[in-house]
Amino acid sequence: MGQLYPWLEPIWGDWQKSLDAERFPNAVLVNAPDGLGVDSLLEQLSAALMCANYESEACGFCHSCELVKSGSHPDLHRIQPEKEGKAITVDQIRASNRWALESSQLGGYRVIMIDPAEAMNEASSNALLKTLEEPSSKCIFVLTTSNTSILMPTIRSRCQQTTITSPSAITASEWLSKELSKTVPPYVLALANNAPLTAKTMVESGEVEACDKVLRQFVKVVDGTDVDLMSFATTLSKEPTKHLSWIWYLLSDVQKKHFGVESESFIPSSQELKDVLDYPNAYKLSKTLAALIEQLKQHPGLNTELLIMNWLITVCGEACL
Repeated sequence: MGQLYPWLEPIWGDWQKSLDAERFPNAVLVNAPDGLGVDSLLEQLSAALMCANYESEACGFCHSCELVKSGSHPDLHRIQPEKEGKAITVDQIRASNRWALESSQLGGYRVIMIDPAEAMNEASSNALLKTLEEPSSKCIFVLTTSNTSILMPTIRSRCQQTTITSPSAITASEWLSKELSKTVPPYVLALANNAPLTAKTMVESGEVEACDKVLRQFVKVVDGTDVDLMSFATTLSKEPTKHLSWIWYLLSDVQKKHFGVESESFIPSSQELKDVLDYPNAYKLSKTLAALIEQLKQHPGLNTELLIMNWLITVCGEACL
């Protein structure tokens, strides 16, 4: 198997102890934000469970390991939405329930991964619940999610929960510097929610420069030197959640600066914005922006550009008070 990311090694160590003692739960719910490489941890787990020669690690050369590598192991199943943004259907879960009751084709464990678990609708969740309540021998369900609160409480209660948090800023920075062979500004990690893989992608794709450009333009909107709100609204609406989140982080840094807080992870343009936007208005705009981001997440069919335009008009109004 490939090397685990350093921030996932403690979790894997705990899981190994449970596997070695044959006390691994029949159902585990892994709660982790994006950008932490949790797939590598789940691959390590499924390979270990499938391996015919398991001794703390998958051997990598037995018939079962070869089948796992090729993605054709008959006892390893992964359930995902059939199309992006769609629900995991009740028929998909009923199929998993049948697999759970069947005998292992290679005489070992059966592993059923449901990713993301929050994609299950009420019917599919209820269908899974019946199986989780009466677990089959040597069958393990692995559910993954980035938001456990969306799941039915009864699903959560039937699983042993593993919560994976972002690594420390030091661990993340050291890993990034080693991977990219250069020092990455601390604010990039902050913009990436301290998720190292997200930050790495931002650097490699040129997204850091795109972010700096967006935030500098926002400062110009606030100080009145850029009045082409329509053009800016169009730019932001191309990837609204991402772009608006960058601005939210900038407003957050401005508020901290007004309280005299200083940090290397502050966005460079935050000082410039602090000079033209006082604390009350920075606070007010960050609140309305957070509400807008949530609105766009919950209702993707809305006229995004129009809503962003309305918010930018509010920005200009507040900044001029």
